[in-house]
Amino acid sequence: MSVSLQKGQKVSLSKDNQGLAQVIVGLGWDEVKRKGGLFSRKPQAIDCDASAILLKNGKLCGKEDLVYFGNLRHKSDAVMHQGDNLTGAGDGDDEQIIVDLLRIPQEYDRIVIVVNIYKAVQRNQHFGMIENAFIRIVDARGNRELCKYNLSENYDGMTAMIFGEIYRHNGEWKFSAVGQATKDPGLGELANRFV
Repeated sequence: MSVSLQKGQKVSLSKDNQGLAQVIVGLGWDEVKRKGGLFSRKPQAIDCDASAILLKNGKLCGKEDLVYFGNLRHKSDAVMHQGDNLTGAGDGDDEQIIVDLLRIPQEYDRIVIVVNIYKAVQRNQHFGMIENAFIRIVDARGNRELCKYNLSENYDGMTAMIFGEIYRHNGEWKFSAVGQATKDPGLGELANRFV
């Protein structure tokens, strides 16, 4: 049974899931329906980009530890991005990142999952224009959802989001629902928070 998380809540991924090896981090969102007049231009679609930042002792040590649409696979093959969704249209996960917990090298203690709006500043877009945003962790063995965190706050003016993190604590894998919005204009600025 899936656990519905609140902001700041933590849950063990390994405790009740014996043999858990690979998880799918699914992220989804919908664009808020915008009203347009007869002569108004069609607004550009909001392109949210999910990324994984692998940390050693809580720090990002190099750009090779960023997994995103421009680097779909971590050098360890433990984290793989499934590709960029340019619009967020449709039901279910819009982007997925596969994490092989057994293959994550021991020196990595945390994988931070972030989402930023591509060219948010140039396009004058922000998370207040997004609804139904969520992150969920799924056991890849049978596509069973382990936990889900729905973003429910007002994020007007915010252009990026630290959704959550998968981390190792006393040999056990856990997930924390972070839900911290930022005004970072892109992945580079978001990643600098962890340097």
